[in-house]
Amino acid sequence: MKAALFDGVGQPLRIDDIKVPEPDHDEVLLKIAACGICGSDLHMTEDPVTFGLKPYDVLGHEFAGEIVRCGSEVTDLKPGDRVAVAPMRGCGHCDSCRRGEPAWCAEMRLIGGGYAEFATVAARQCRVLPEDLPTAEGALAEPLSVALHVVMRSGLKPGDRVLILGAGPIGLLVAFWARRQGARAVIVADLGRHQEARAAALGATGFALSGPDLADEFRDKAGGAPDIVFECVGKRGLIDSACRLVRAHGTVVGVGLCVGGDEWDPFAALSKEIKLVFAVFFNMAEFETALEALGPGRFRPQELITERIGFGAVAGTFEALRRRTIQCKVLITA
Repeated sequence: MKAALFDGVGQPLRIDDIKVPEPDHDEVLLKIAACGICGSDLHMTEDPVTFGLKPYDVLGHEFAGEIVRCGSEVTDLKPGDRVAVAPMRGCGHCDSCRRGEPAWCAEMRLIGGGYAEFATVAARQCRVLPEDLPTAEGALAEPLSVALHVVMRSGLKPGDRVLILGAGPIGLLVAFWARRQGARAVIVADLGRHQEARAAALGATGFALSGPDLADEFRDKAGGAPDIVFECVGKRGLIDSACRLVRAHGTVVGVGLCVGGDEWDPFAALSKEIKLVFAVFFNMAEFETALEALGPGRFRPQELITERIGFGAVAGTFEALRRRTIQCKVLITA
């Protein structure tokens, strides 16, 4: 099968033919319909030691496909089932796993494998797609679930004013869920306006430019300071900025992947008695809710998709995404 392989830092992904994997007793073999390119994939290739990435590994954790073959102990799925995959693989039998929270299993590992034509995953990681959802769109379930978990962690209430720093896929999906959960104002901020229309299509009530005037612009658009600020970029200093922007007794949610440490002055958080929380991954109930949300509605997460590419374009597109582009969510399709 064709797969995009990681060779090393500074080297583009390499497309090569590798052996189709065989499913273990509790696994299924999937023919992958689509896999999203995630910003964390870019981070992994720049800092492989931190993320346990090794040469010849296959990236890709946002994927969906059709089951081709089942392991001997798989009874609740069958060949032909179309499924989305939750990429956190736990042991399957601890308390966390039994609660549907494999992300917090002591043996959890974040699987890849989506940048290929086939992959094996544990059957318990799969959820069958709704009948009216195209298989490729099931690849959006993973980032949509992350964003839902982020909003759940924030404690958002109907009527809250929300500021989202970063108009990448996760920031835009946080806007989707915040609006869906009843926020009165959902303002997305970024360095440029190229995602402004997409933010509105996903539910944002306004868009602002990041910079020294952001606090004033938010007040003008929302009628007050933000109750919740979501930091969805992962750059040094943005947690500090979020703490300065949020209202007294407000909430700051750290979402962006900031590798290598950060710098911030806790006085702003202390003096305003800010609630500072962090969010990562999701549980299986949230994954199932995300799949339902991919159906018809006023705001659709499918608006994220800006391009679908074949394997021939993977290496070039992956490198282009390291730079700031107008792309949002690129799907690798069979």
